[in-house]
Amino acid sequence: MAGLIQKMTASLAALALAMPGAQPALAQDSNQVSSTPQAGFVLKTNAELVLTNVVARDAKTGEVVRGLKQSDFRIYENGKEQQISTFDFQSVDMAMPLNEATVSGLAAGPANNGSKAVVVAKPEDLRNHRLIVMFFDLTSMQPEDLERSVDAAQDFLHKKMQPADLVALVSLGDTLSVDQDFTADKDALVREVGAYNGTEGQGFQQGANANSNQVEDTTAYTPDESEFNDINTDRELFALRAISKSLERISEKKSLLYFSGGISRDGIENEASLRAAINAAVRANLAIYSVDTRGLQAIGPLGDASTGSLRGSGAYNGAALLNNMNQNFATQEVMATLSTDTGGKAFFDSNDFAPAFAQVQKDTSAYYAIGFHSTNLARDGKYRKLTIRIDRPGIKLEYRPGYYAPADFRHSGREDREQELNDQLASDLPATDIPVYMDALYFRLNENRFYVPVSLLVPGSQIPFVKGGDKDKATLDIIGEVLDEVRRPIGRARETVKLNLDQALGARQKNIEYTTSFNLPPGKYDMKFVVRENQTGRMGSFEANITLPDLKKVPLKMSSIVLASMRQPSKKQDPLVRNGEEYVPNISHVFRQDQHMYLLYEIYDPAHEKVESDQSKAPRQSINLLSSLELIQGSTKVYETPLVQAKAVNVEGRDAVAVELDVPLTGLKPGEYICQLNVVDDAGGSFAFPRFAVLVKEPTPSAPATASVQSSGGGSN
Repeated sequence: MAGLIQKMTASLAALALAMPGAQPALAQDSNQVSSTPQAGFVLKTNAELVLTNVVARDAKTGEVVRGLKQSDFRIYENGKEQQISTFDFQSVDMAMPLNEATVSGLAAGPANNGSKAVVVAKPEDLRNHRLIVMFFDLTSMQPEDLERSVDAAQDFLHKKMQPADLVALVSLGDTLSVDQDFTADKDALVREVGAYNGTEGQGFQQGANANSNQVEDTTAYTPDESEFNDINTDRELFALRAISKSLERISEKKSLLYFSGGISRDGIENEASLRAAINAAVRANLAIYSVDTRGLQAIGPLGDASTGSLRGSGAYNGAALLNNMNQNFATQEVMATLSTDTGGKAFFDSNDFAPAFAQVQKDTSAYYAIGFHSTNLARDGKYRKLTIRIDRPGIKLEYRPGYYAPADFRHSGREDREQELNDQLASDLPATDIPVYMDALYFRLNENRFYVPVSLLVPGSQIPFVKGGDKDKATLDIIGEVLDEVRRPIGRARETVKLNLDQALGARQKNIEYTTSFNLPPGKYDMKFVVRENQTGRMGSFEANITLPDLKKVPLKMSSIVLASMRQPSKKQDPLVRNGEEYVPNISHVFRQDQHMYLLYEIYDPAHEKVESDQSKAPRQSINLLSSLELIQGSTKVYETPLVQAKAVNVEGRDAVAVELDVPLTGLKPGEYICQLNVVDDAGGSFAFPRFAVLVKEPTPSAPATASVQSSGGGSN
């Protein structure tokens, strides 16, 4: 991801860096401290300018009210009045014609040598202009969707684009690419947009479709984090976050038109990425306008050509149609959230994309930019509420409701640090300074209780270890809670983990894993964990939903499936321990060829059948559970384990059968596989065929098989 951010910063953010009067929404640490020994005093000034944009509208007509002065406004931070330091009004009606354009540093060479020159506007020309970024997610669109979005964009550029509009073009294919920086040159924009649908340049990315975002990513991820980005679908959200961060230093309001064929959320791991993308957009004063390029769709019970047809009467009972509608809604949900939470608007189920362009122009036509230096010098990182009032009646104000103050970790005490953890745990915005990954599983203890192990993982490269003799030392604070459906806390974990590891282990190149557990009844829960490293105070968070099913209603009662690449000796008594060895969950589902893939799962209340014995004995009761694992690549089954048969319960006190599978990966080629687990209760006539994806990679010489370091803690209920 660092490569994407650096590339975007070199192009879009370069305008803001060169702009003489540009200010970020919240400036970085710029407290000025001067000392004069002769005078014997120290002068401290607060140079952190807080900017917020205000739209003043007539309460009756909704029209923008112009001609207001600085003295008409009053601004309050947490109820305390602040002195307005800067005041400006920007309107597209006052936009000056663009000066002579320059050539961006993105160009590989002069335009006449065959390379693509990127024409940009000068920094001073951004004032009083609309800044619009058109972001085309090529990985999610079918060719006909791409054709429709390109036609709509070109129609806007030809007919509706105004002199005050500055437009930039960004696309996501194999990589995130800035195809055209901010410019008012319609011909350049039309030409670059036309490259997306194949009339020029590369066009549609091969191998991508509306339901598959697994285009190979050539971005330079750090080695220990690459496995988490290889098989998920977070690339769109990471790209949106990168664009937002690149625009942080441009003080004007910005709008992003996001053309996409929908984002399919693969699971709970997308929640953190979604929140991080929204957080970055809010900080950058960027409103996202999502456009579903699939347009108006006819959803039938039989689905489309991407799915197999139904058999029997299943197509006529309504369930199939409802399922297809729910799937379509799920792909629009993320886009709607992005727009709503950033102040934009989503446009779905329409073949006319013109209203999206019109809405962007309307929302950014005129606004007041107000700045102040906060009288609260505390660098506590807390949320500060903004209230803006106007002395004139009949005017309605639209503005950002608040911002987060800067934080200084080293100067905070123990109570303040503990409060920071609790504040972040309660915050709606995620902490994204360090990446945190989480996985939650479940095993039935009895009919009304589940054992829920939770694993947190932090890349070792993100932890600032300090050397102590032959040890690498670090301290992590971990806090987490479990909320039920009505947001009541029913579980909590809090621990300070002290790491004292041999330097030969190479912890910086590995992963640090923390495990805890909860005992919970069936139901739906929200889990959130915050991890802080105590050298610089950087934090990361992960929030996810988990559903513990009512197994009474399920024909074949199964636990979660644990995938592990290592097992370690343990004396604990819990479902993850079998025969004195604990399964360490592999959160990423990424394995190396020199490893084994271990599977552990449980089946509850298996059906019994009568088995005839010899003539002198009565018939006895027996079970007959059959299990195997298939590995599928493409449409070909490349591996299958021998059939495992269970004839008796092997977990005392819980009427459960624990099944263990060991899959050596040496003979498998590197690549992505779909694993299908076949579980059949032959006596009861029930079965299950769960599927999941794994990635097999080539061995890394510098990384031994036992690459994880564990620290264990316990959750409370």
